[in-house]
Amino acid sequence: MILNENWQTFLQSELEKEYFTNLSSFIEKEYACKTIYPPYKNIFRAFNLLNPDEVKVVIIGQDPYHGPNQAKGLAFSVPKETKIPPSLVNIYKELVDDIGCKTPANGDLSSWARQGVLLINAVLTVEHALPNSHKNMGWEIFTNSVISKLSDEYENIVFILWGNPSQKKASLIDEQKHLILKAPHPSPLSAYRGFFKSKPFSLTNAYLKKHNLKEIDWSLKGEKTLL
Repeated sequence: MILNENWQTFLQSELEKEYFTNLSSFIEKEYACKTIYPPYKNIFRAFNLLNPDEVKVVIIGQDPYHGPNQAKGLAFSVPKETKIPPSLVNIYKELVDDIGCKTPANGDLSSWARQGVLLINAVLTVEHALPNSHKNMGWEIFTNSVISKLSDEYENIVFILWGNPSQKKASLIDEQKHLILKAPHPSPLSAYRGFFKSKPFSLTNAYLKKHNLKEIDWSLKGEKTLL
């Protein structure tokens, strides 16, 4: 699994632990004999698009999309040519309502990542058509450590926690140093319970501006959407 040098240094003690060695072995075996998402080279793509000291915002999902040509290593994101999944459709609805931009043209969120948004899932891999199939294999320990370490070593990061599994990670974050934004998951099953009108994008930028940090351009500059 490819992880850039800055993250390797930042997470060195975690990568040396026995659970992570066991997790790596499990992942290699799974990719060798099953259809697993995202592609092996993209497991750590969310990390490789920015360095630890560039993280301004952390958005935490559950696990990757489990259909073909969807998951590419960024939570909630899909390739430009792929139909936008329902959860991301709802994210875009809230985005348009919140900041008044046009609906993005596709589901590629890599421009957010390049601006400092760490788009990670609690579990970084999944078997085809089997959501949560890699739950409790070690990924949660790893991503918990990432969140704790970012909280401990930096200040003024916005943690956006959508859905109950993500919100459980709030205990890992120092609320005296960072902003935590909680809302129901954007899934069609839960979005109407408070995800809509939660205004995560404008609240994030207001916090970044308050702390003299460059705001995120969330707009993705689109006019049409592939529904």
